[in-house]
Amino acid sequence: MLKKNYTLQKSPLIVPTADGKRIAEHFGLATDGNPDISIAHMIAPPGWSEPFQTPEFDEYTLVVRGKKQFMVEGKKIVVRAGESIKIERNTRVQYSNPFDETCEYIAICTPAFSIEKVNRED
Repeated sequence: MLKKNYTLQKSPLIVPTADGKRIAEHFGLATDGNPDISIAHMIAPPGWSEPFQTPEFDEYTLVVRGKKQFMVEGKKIVVRAGESIKIERNTRVQYSNPFDETCEYIAICTPAFSIEKVNRED
């Protein structure tokens, strides 16, 4: 019997949120138990924001539609559709969409995202 050497993800895990953002994790701790990487498709509504955080993982963001704002160590950076950014682990950052349009993006975390390693501020 041939070994299956791929995983096709047809049913990503929809992570419940209270802030209106849609998170569909395709691969990562919550879906396949992989601690090394997480890949998620995100949709952030206009006016969405998260608290500041200092994650223990690198996070790559590729904006597909709209734009997303990053506050990185006090500097405001706006990433637009077709652009991407890498935020190094242990960097204080805030993610938001203060704009009037929806932002759709892909987030990749290495090692995988976990609520224990995101270190959100209260």
